Amino acid sequence: MVLETLNPMHYNITSLVQDTMPVATVPILLLMCFLFLIWNHEETSSIPGPGYCMGIGPLISHGRFLWMGVGNACNYYNKTYGDFVRVWISGEETFIISK
Repeated sequence: MVLETLNPMHYNITSLVQDTMPVATVPILLLMCFLFLIWNHEETSSIPGPGYCMGIGPLISHGRFLWMGVGNACNYYNKTYGDFVRVWISGEETFIISK
C-alpha cells in the first residue's frame, strides 16, 4: 500500500498540469516582459551611433569592422550618423571623429 502511494504513475499528473498552467503562465509572462523592458532601457546618449539593443548593436558594429575593414566601416558610419560617431570595437565603446 505504501509503494502504491509513492508510485508516480498512480496520480494523473496531466490533469494537474492543465489546471495550473494558464494560471501560472500569465504572471510569469508579465514578469518576463517587465524585466525585458528594464533590461533594454538605456539612457539615451547625445552621441549618435548604432543602438545597444541587448548587446546586438556592439556585435553588429564589431562585425562590420571585421567584414569591411576599418576604413570602409568608418566611412559607412560617417555617412550614416555624421562626423562624430559612437561604435563598439571588441566590446569597447569607440568614438570615430572625422571631417
